[in-house]
Amino acid sequence: MSGIYIHVPFCKQACSYCDFYFVTRPQQKGNYVEALIQEIQSKKGSVFTQEAVNTLYFGGGTPSLLEASEVSRIMDALASTFKLRTEEVTFELNPDDVTAEYLADLKKVGVNRVSMGVQSFDANLLQFMNRTHTAEEALRCMHLLKDSGIDVYSVDLIYGNPGQTVEMLEADLEQLKQFDPPHISAYSLTIEPNTRLGKQVALGRLLPQEDEQVEKHFELVEKALSEMGIHRYEVSNFGKKGSEARHNSNYWEHENYLGLGPGAHSFWWDTDGRSAKRWSNEADLKKYLEQDFKTRPVDGEEMNLKELAEERIMLGLRTIKGVQLEELIVHYEYSLSEAQSQYLERMQKEGKAVLGKNIRLTSKGLRIADAITLDLLTVK
Repeated sequence: MSGIYIHVPFCKQACSYCDFYFVTRPQQKGNYVEALIQEIQSKKGSVFTQEAVNTLYFGGGTPSLLEASEVSRIMDALASTFKLRTEEVTFELNPDDVTAEYLADLKKVGVNRVSMGVQSFDANLLQFMNRTHTAEEALRCMHLLKDSGIDVYSVDLIYGNPGQTVEMLEADLEQLKQFDPPHISAYSLTIEPNTRLGKQVALGRLLPQEDEQVEKHFELVEKALSEMGIHRYEVSNFGKKGSEARHNSNYWEHENYLGLGPGAHSFWWDTDGRSAKRWSNEADLKKYLEQDFKTRPVDGEEMNLKELAEERIMLGLRTIKGVQLEELIVHYEYSLSEAQSQYLERMQKEGKAVLGKNIRLTSKGLRIADAITLDLLTVK
């Protein structure tokens, strides 16, 4: 098994852009930990415990709202249930939760990679995003991370915000340069319908950033990070050699993974390798706390080889490695049609794709990866 994802649903407040499942009821943390441990233990003797677990990922929500002692209890439950062979244990945190002692405690329980949600060092942008931390807290946390002794840390950055200028983004990138982080996740702001930003756009109170400006931001991020020796390996992820996120890479490569906690998603291949199932826990903390995990059936979406092949192409074309043609034939029994081959040849002539044993997109192509994938899978 490639990994286990644990969803920690607690947040102090709602970020204006976020559509992940979260609650602002921290008084339920203790009950959540008890329920999570029960869910973990319910997997004993199941198919999910027959494969070694290579990566763990604590996401959210805000995992850093958990006490270190609570994280330790969760880790103990995982170790007593699964075959842990963890090369990477990632823990998401917010700058306003971090102390040197907390980082040291995380390291003691096995965390060797942390992902910090900075998003920006600009006070106005942080307020616009409704983040709980200040720029000063983010800078303080960067110093703590650099001195923590944790193997790898990653910093989240959001660009393409309404009103964000190229100069504002340059200032954020210059701040990051001072710390020389090993990994950066840089996301173009996506405005989802059910978020605060989505509602403001629907009411006409907010105008999204112009596409041309977002493209300038994309180019600036790639150029600036490349100059720091931090190279793109997926549309939104940049890392120094050896610092790439193994857990996320396994998502893109269609490895088995198990999601635990309310709202967590899972993906699992059937034993014959000809189909797979994708499912998720209900995004409802109250129901999660009342759940009898031993009797809960695993209901989900059954995916056939054609559906899996198309998803593999979609995931793979977001990465620098792309997708191997042989892999599609051998593992998915999927061959490109004449129309698809001709479309890719056109993309190559336009400087958006490179064809060979792999199909992969260039930097120019990665900017519109989703559009290229849609065209490729629907071309007649």
